[in-house]
Amino acid sequence: MKDLKEFDISFIGLKEGMHQFEYKIEKEFFDFFNYDEFYNSEVNVGVQFLKKATMFELSFQFNGWVEINCDVTNERYHQPIETSIDLVVNFGDEFNDENEELLIIPYSEYKINIAQYIYEAIVLDVPLKRIHPGLEDGTLHSEVLEKLKEFEIPEEVEEVDENKGINQDIDPRWNKLKDILIDKNTSNGTS
Repeated sequence: MKDLKEFDISFIGLKEGMHQFEYKIEKEFFDFFNYDEFYNSEVNVGVQFLKKATMFELSFQFNGWVEINCDVTNERYHQPIETSIDLVVNFGDEFNDENEELLIIPYSEYKINIAQYIYEAIVLDVPLKRIHPGLEDGTLHSEVLEKLKEFEIPEEVEEVDENKGINQDIDPRWNKLKDILIDKNTSNGTS
């Protein structure tokens, strides 16, 4: 994909009314944006383009997946993509895309490129914390997961604090520090 001309919608020749466009978004699309967090992708995008006399309404529907790494195990998995966005295009004196739902294009324009909107919608639909579905349902088996289980902190042990007489949860690893404190008190002659 050398450029993104296939995402140009030339509206000057379109009749007023509804028009439908379909796109298949794969890895090469994200390469154009120098976005390397997706190893692969297959997202179908349907765009409904409603042309009116003085404006356009675009409705994007996204359905598919992107292949990413799990933040916990670093295992690759397919993250589902299912989202939609709406965009209103109006004409004005100069280009303005400051509002995410309203695009203003100059009167002299005869086409719009929707690639940036497709890119942003897919990237923003991926959750900030990426968790392999097999990790959540217990079906994932990997070396990294086994290693993480080895370093898991054991259940906290409930002990009675002798000074306060109340129950407290104490991590068993801290008991060694208590032994050092007891040894110091007995060597100073206090107990």
